[in-house]
Amino acid sequence: MPAIVRSEFSLALNQVATERGIDPAVVLETIKAAILAAYRKDYGSDELELLIVDINPDNGEAKIVKDGKDITPPGFGRIAAQTAKQVILQRIREAEKQAVLSDFQTRVGSIVTGMVLRFDGQNIIIDIGKAQAVMPPQEQNPGERYRLNQRLTFYIEGIRESARGNEIIVSRAHKGLVEGLFKREVPEVAQGAVELRAVAREAGGRTKVAVFSGQSAVDPVGSCVGQKGVRVQAVINELGGNEKVDIIQWNDDVKIFIASALAPAKEIDVTLDEEKKTATVLVPEDQLSLAIGRDGNNVRLAAKLTGWKIDIQGKAVPKTEGEEKAQEDEQPKTDDASPKDVSEVKSEEVG
Repeated sequence: MPAIVRSEFSLALNQVATERGIDPAVVLETIKAAILAAYRKDYGSDELELLIVDINPDNGEAKIVKDGKDITPPGFGRIAAQTAKQVILQRIREAEKQAVLSDFQTRVGSIVTGMVLRFDGQNIIIDIGKAQAVMPPQEQNPGERYRLNQRLTFYIEGIRESARGNEIIVSRAHKGLVEGLFKREVPEVAQGAVELRAVAREAGGRTKVAVFSGQSAVDPVGSCVGQKGVRVQAVINELGGNEKVDIIQWNDDVKIFIASALAPAKEIDVTLDEEKKTATVLVPEDQLSLAIGRDGNNVRLAAKLTGWKIDIQGKAVPKTEGEEKAQEDEQPKTDDASPKDVSEVKSEEVG
């Protein structure tokens, strides 16, 4: 079988396509469009739709054909190459960007490591490797302060159309960031032995994660916490170090699940109203502040996690016999005689 000798044009075509991750056919179509643009600029034509550009993929020789006739002007090859250069580069950049966007479209919902590149008004531009992403204000963690060249982990929220074209949107406030970090830090979650059934997050403040395992030998809470808390601490550090993360055992019994979701509060009684999907929760007075949380964030996140509206009420704790006796001992003793009477008695005795 004779050897196939590729021309410089063919090699260059394949090199560009490989480096940019573009189909060679797309590059050829780009060159054809550029040649038509160059022809229209130099020779003028209102009948571009009747013109056909024929390119030899082996040697790059280009011809302009109209109604089956070759109408390529003399010396047009050099003019076309010079005029079409910028158009070709622009089209290649557009095709390259589209290829990158298509790649990231499949990665929406995952996490990626990136670097703060620059600030564009309230938006932050992030370098995520092959592309630049945008982190708008609503996707920024209010508990964090960002600086140039800072390396962080981001959640790929999606790809949106804007005035500048399609943009990759990343987030530091989305609950998906927590899910992605647990998948990265906890092998049991990555392998599917432990499921993250529900996640409720207020970025910069607190996050609650409900975990479940169908394997009796696997402790879902212990797996996510790790030995001496090393795994959950790694997640907290990635979230900025100030965000609290509560890991809760999922339970199909709604009463038990709601009581667990209100941790660290204990001794909780739950009554359900199935029609209104409202839970009335009785909490001891000394546990009330823990159940509510700072600015109500604990009960608010518990409601998001469970999907139930939660009404918290304090309940009086019955005192033990020892506590009642101690309280009685603290009360001031009262006799039939007032202090004045006692002094009078003493005075009479002295007299």
